[in-house]
Amino acid sequence: MPAKHSFPRLHNAMWPGLVGKGPDSEPPIGLDTMLELTAEAEVGGVKFDGVDLFLADPHTSIDASDDDIARLADKIRGKGLEVGSLVAPVWPPVGGGSAMGSAEERARFAAMVRKACRIGSKLRELGIRPSGVVRIDSAASVEAWAQDPAGNTRLIAETFGAACDIAEDFGERLAAEGEICWGAMHSWKWMLRLLETVGRPKTLGFQADMAHTLLYTLGYNAEEDRILPAAFSWEDRTVVNEALAKLTRALRPWTIDMHVAQNDATVKGMGSHDKTGRHCLVGDPEGKLDLVHDAGFWMRGEDGEPTRAFRHICWDGCMFANEVMLRQETWNGILGAMIEVRDAHGWN
Repeated sequence: MPAKHSFPRLHNAMWPGLVGKGPDSEPPIGLDTMLELTAEAEVGGVKFDGVDLFLADPHTSIDASDDDIARLADKIRGKGLEVGSLVAPVWPPVGGGSAMGSAEERARFAAMVRKACRIGSKLRELGIRPSGVVRIDSAASVEAWAQDPAGNTRLIAETFGAACDIAEDFGERLAAEGEICWGAMHSWKWMLRLLETVGRPKTLGFQADMAHTLLYTLGYNAEEDRILPAAFSWEDRTVVNEALAKLTRALRPWTIDMHVAQNDATVKGMGSHDKTGRHCLVGDPEGKLDLVHDAGFWMRGEDGEPTRAFRHICWDGCMFANEVMLRQETWNGILGAMIEVRDAHGWN
């Protein structure tokens, strides 16, 4: 059957092959393998349109040369795919530094943003990247941030502001992902406060990942910001819908990038990655989200119409086991769910 809508485009994240992997966990899954699994997925004649990339070894070097970037573009184009959003390696283990750290740490953070924006700009010049943002996080733990919430948030905002200056030089936009393991981004209220403090909505926005933002409603790392009542039933969709509506009403105006994902209302850490909202497969019986319905909270405005705030949506399967990720049927199932989301909330 022909696709009901042509937008948003459907992307698959490549970083689940790296995040949480390594010597303290499972082996990384190479970019070529992730691309092949993505390109081979098909449901009713519909395929993924593109991929979002993590700019870190062993996938894509943040120091890639122009020739390296051109070869990467050719490889992805050869799979019938395009490139969307890019993850800047702003964390200390991959060369970055804390956004609230020392001058040297913040300089490393800025350097990673500059290198990521350069790669993003080159990919646009090569005609392989029609949409997408550069993702950043505070790269600071909630525990360290909590030693001085106001002062550390102010410092992170200054670092993000400097990153905005860099992004604008390259014609890029930045998105901060709402993930409970990053200081000043660990609750919906602090995330909103950080975005407002930076105050650069044309350059810095919010990246919504449905698996992570569900944890915002539970106040997982900020009980005082909990939205769902302490005692409730997940079967009571009225209560859940009200909580998701409140959350998205606050953050949707800032949202410029989105990950479709499922969560079972628990957290997971793997390898060196701290605990954050657990990603589940679309058909997980413990999944608490009505995936298609709940995506609409992010994709439709208060008027009920699609916001069209992003040209593509991405599936994020972070910290899935390798055995699950290497099965082609995993990605066919995910693609099927993405198609349903677009059919319900997309546009032409």
